[in-house]
Amino acid sequence: MILAIDIGGTKFAMAVFDGVRMVRRESRATDAQGGREWMLKQIAGIVSRWKQEFPILGCGIGFGGPVNFAAQRVVLSTHVGGWRDFDLCDFVRSLIGGPVVMDNDANVGALGEAKFGAGKGCSPLFYMTLSTGIGGGIYADGQVWRGADSYGGEIGHLTIRPEGPECLCGARGCYERMCCGLWLERDYGKPAKELMQDAEFVTRYVVDLALGLKAAIRASCWASRPSFFDSLWVMVGTLRALATITWWPSGFSKRLIQAEWLPHSTAMRRRGAPAKCRRNAASVQRTRPRSTTSPSSSTRQKWL
Repeated sequence: MILAIDIGGTKFAMAVFDGVRMVRRESRATDAQGGREWMLKQIAGIVSRWKQEFPILGCGIGFGGPVNFAAQRVVLSTHVGGWRDFDLCDFVRSLIGGPVVMDNDANVGALGEAKFGAGKGCSPLFYMTLSTGIGGGIYADGQVWRGADSYGGEIGHLTIRPEGPECLCGARGCYERMCCGLWLERDYGKPAKELMQDAEFVTRYVVDLALGLKAAIRASCWASRPSFFDSLWVMVGTLRALATITWWPSGFSKRLIQAEWLPHSTAMRRRGAPAKCRRNAASVQRTRPRSTTSPSSSTRQKWL
């Protein structure tokens, strides 16, 4: 059986799979103040209990932050402290005694949806996470495209409003700073679920959402492979609150296409609060790369 772990800034989830069938799942809110040590204790406790019931042979991890896939190490977390350059795979390996593979949660999302979910038969596929933070994953030709330093789909810190508020990364007007759930609540004093019931707010919000998606797709796909635009599928994994926007995704994609921000061949699907554990379990089947290239951006090193 395979263990799946999904670590996010708002919550984390773990599950056990027997083939493609999920036999156990548990989800808890993330204690951001507790940092890495709190999370590791939660993982260790759950694994200890489950090992008494299931023969766990391996583990797949989706991490909500930059991951050096070649080195199989967490780069950092922009929302929870203590994760910089941490060998999470080695920690989990010591618990289960089997192989462990890890990737950024958006890359894992793209892989899982392409193999098992709403993205089956869709290639190329651009998967976007819109939750506590914002991320992206690119799937095409049967694989995830990560780029030279594992940042191929990282879209959260693309600038969409140069005059906008300062982000944790040090820049201004980042996509994540303008649109993610964490900053919406901090800026407006209301949870995303409540904000999404306000039609006037949603009308303003989707402008930034569309600007970011336009920049993300062009930066992540067009620059490296223009053919991605020939027939691009866009999939959005959202907070449950964002999934309550009644006209999305069809109305959203229509607005993008009308504004000539996406080609008419583009299709969009939304995955409301997806069960990413299935994708993490699937990631165990991947082959680890030989490259050991590490991220080199000095800006990223200023993050938490």
